[in-house]
Amino acid sequence: MAGATAVAPILISDQKVQGISSAKSQPWWYLFFFISGFPALLYQIVWERALFTLYGINIESVTMVVTAFLVGLGIGSLLGGIFSRYERWSLLRIFGIVELLIGLYGIFSLNLFHWAAKFTAGSSPLQTGLIAFTLVALPTVLMGATLPLLVSYTVRLSHNVGTSVGALYAVNTLGSAAACFCAGLFLMRSLGQAKTVALAASLNALVGASVLAWQFFRRKLPSDTVPQNDAAPPPITEPSLISFPTAVVIGGVAGFISLGYEIVWFRLFSFTTGGLAKSFAFLLGAYLAGIAGGSVATNRVCKIITKPQTFIRFLVATVFGANLLGFLVGPILFNSVIHASYLWTLLPIALAAACLGAVFPMLCHISIPPDGSAGARMSYVYLSNIAGSALGSYLTGFVLMDFLPLPYVTVVLTLLGLGLGAVLLLRAQLKRTTFLISAAAAFIGALLVVQSPGFLFHHMYEKMQLKTSYVPAAAYATVVETRSGVITVTPDGMVFGGGIYDGRFSVNLVNDANGIERPFALSYFHPNPREVLMIGLSSGSWAQVVASNPQVERLTIVEINPGYLRLIQHNDTVSSLLRNPKVHIEIDDGRRWLVRNVDRKFDAIVMNTTHHWRSNSSNLLSVEFLQLIRRHLNPGGVHFYNTTGSDEVMATGVRVFPYGMRLVNFMVVSDTPLQLNAGRWLDVLLQYRIDGKPVFDVTQPQQRRRLQEVVLLSATMDRSLPTPFTLESAPHIRARTSQTRIITDDNMGTEWFQQAPESGKKPEVTH
Repeated sequence: MAGATAVAPILISDQKVQGISSAKSQPWWYLFFFISGFPALLYQIVWERALFTLYGINIESVTMVVTAFLVGLGIGSLLGGIFSRYERWSLLRIFGIVELLIGLYGIFSLNLFHWAAKFTAGSSPLQTGLIAFTLVALPTVLMGATLPLLVSYTVRLSHNVGTSVGALYAVNTLGSAAACFCAGLFLMRSLGQAKTVALAASLNALVGASVLAWQFFRRKLPSDTVPQNDAAPPPITEPSLISFPTAVVIGGVAGFISLGYEIVWFRLFSFTTGGLAKSFAFLLGAYLAGIAGGSVATNRVCKIITKPQTFIRFLVATVFGANLLGFLVGPILFNSVIHASYLWTLLPIALAAACLGAVFPMLCHISIPPDGSAGARMSYVYLSNIAGSALGSYLTGFVLMDFLPLPYVTVVLTLLGLGLGAVLLLRAQLKRTTFLISAAAAFIGALLVVQSPGFLFHHMYEKMQLKTSYVPAAAYATVVETRSGVITVTPDGMVFGGGIYDGRFSVNLVNDANGIERPFALSYFHPNPREVLMIGLSSGSWAQVVASNPQVERLTIVEINPGYLRLIQHNDTVSSLLRNPKVHIEIDDGRRWLVRNVDRKFDAIVMNTTHHWRSNSSNLLSVEFLQLIRRHLNPGGVHFYNTTGSDEVMATGVRVFPYGMRLVNFMVVSDTPLQLNAGRWLDVLLQYRIDGKPVFDVTQPQQRRRLQEVVLLSATMDRSLPTPFTLESAPHIRARTSQTRIITDDNMGTEWFQQAPESGKKPEVTH
């Protein structure tokens, strides 16, 4: 987020104004203030992840957490603006104290989050939302206060608002970008959440203590020339072409567009990587690195260009270029990944972000006089920029993506950006001919943007998902886009969620194409599963099988993406599921639903969840989650869930539950010994009807043989040679995985270890 991280002062001017001594630039300050930007993004990555674990990862939770970050920064900006009028040395003391307070909060933050989660368990969504909002807003208020403080401090030295804001932005944001890449590459997987936050808090303490110590000792040195006159320089002779109130409004619109693009790019990047946990960190790192680069360029521009007319023309060109490039990021991305690694697409993202990030410091430079109130005025532009960012995040991710395909969301943002450029063009004082040519070029650009999605975004999801396997003939039969994600379906019925295989429309056990034996086996390991909970719906095939089990009386399904309901209602194989009186479907995060429904108990909880390495997958695989599951099982109840072949997932299951077994790539775990009974299973299979049709017609010799094969598969316990339905006992799993790491909410399993998949092809044994 542009302007959303803690920042620190840089001495950047060597000129003298009205006898005021200038401070010499000291290179070590750059490193020092680079470090001050590092912990802010570590907090953001860890706190967002921790809160999503506690309160769910559906779009409402995501929006609430992101909004809390932004609102906190905005309020902090106002407070920083108030304090920015203090004398120069007091600003450093305040900054140092703020850094120490952020570090202090960071030390206790995760414990505080977990305490709040227990306190709000079962509370209303409004109450839990407000508490989570408060937990995030408190420290971000402190972070938001730093920029106005330090702008005021540096403007009194440089007497140039643009160079001050640009330098602060560049150094601090570059530190934040470095934090993103370090988190993605090694910090999160090596340290986990708690130790990463401890590292961030230590850096805050280092910065705060060093600033206070430097400020204290520096003033006592005889060689230090402290200005005795902090009065403002002579007034600027040429009036600004953009009034301050106008700049505040433009700052808000620019923030809206910038965060809107970030939401779009994250959707594209996440789909391309199949929901790789690192994708957010890498994308945000590239975005912030671009912001830093744009700020460096702004710093230079603000020193070179002295005429307001020339400066605003440069600003207009930057706005137009930023939005046209932002529009092209998507086509560049999905046309690049069919030839090269997705990491190369970070370059156009960084370049577009550089242009977008340059707007804020340039806007401050042209509308704010370099006097003692520069920090206070800047705080209002900063607040507007942050408010626009929050609104852009909400409307783009929560509203536009639920009504418009992603290409047209991009069109809306680009047209808004071009409109902003047109407004600025009116203030550029161009000659008539030059103005008409510029306006015509902007209009033609807007027309091209409106007309281009048909060919520029052709087969975008096919390219991002198949990558090097893509061929022009590839085309999805169905694409469902909602604010919760993207679902694609191939012509032969394979379903992909967020770019990763999710199953297929098939309930045929005679000619099994998708391992459908597994949900049919529910009655093999549970004697009477009357009350069943299923977390995750996907294609609906598993839900159709479980709901049709003659022993099941009620099936509750919790699904996070309502797009699957749109998909299911148009497929004859599973559409009756939506009309089945035994079935009740709720749209929510599975973990959050369990926390809120503390009194619900089940005979079986079934989860055909996605790959163990995908972002937030460990929320449904960790020790803490399995302990939550135990509280929702009736005596003798079982938890039946997908391991996607992970030894860590298996080891964690038999660590929490005393009894269990592996069934192909699934775990069956319980607090009581499993009651395996092949005869009971055979009786249930003979009674099975789906949409009124028997699963097996025993009058047909082929189907009778297939029925015998399915039941006999239960006899393969602990065999060394794998079979399609291999079973493995809990003692054998414990012995085999004795040195395997156990998944916790803190270490997040394998999420930060996985590389992006090569293509979107169906895996062999995951679902």
